[in-house]
Amino acid sequence: MKPISSGFSLLELMIVVSIISILAMIAVPSYQTYIQRARFSEVITTTELFKTAITLALQQGMPSQELANGQHGIPNEPASTRNLATVKVERGVITATGTTAVMNSTYILKPNHDGTNWTISGTCLKNGLCNE
Repeated sequence: MKPISSGFSLLELMIVVSIISILAMIAVPSYQTYIQRARFSEVITTTELFKTAITLALQQGMPSQELANGQHGIPNEPASTRNLATVKVERGVITATGTTAVMNSTYILKPNHDGTNWTISGTCLKNGLCNE
């Protein structure tokens, strides 16, 4: 009589471990990018209040050269958070900077003459954290 063996052979276990490691090599970088984008969304969301205030000021006839933090209804610079370092408004252009948690990426918004369209620039585009 031949004894009945139960369980997995060493070869089967090695194949399963190699498949899992290949999947992990693909998934971990994607997960890291996802986390960075999620953190940077705080920076993007914070600028919405400033965009609204600048649009309102421009449509009321304020010259863009006078638009800065604390002027013409534009909020003061918010306190820093874990992901947001600064939000500055100078001449109507919003420059939001992230912390080291988001690679110190910048998110720059420049309005057109009446604030209805915004041009996005900054290092967040190169880092893949924001969309144009």
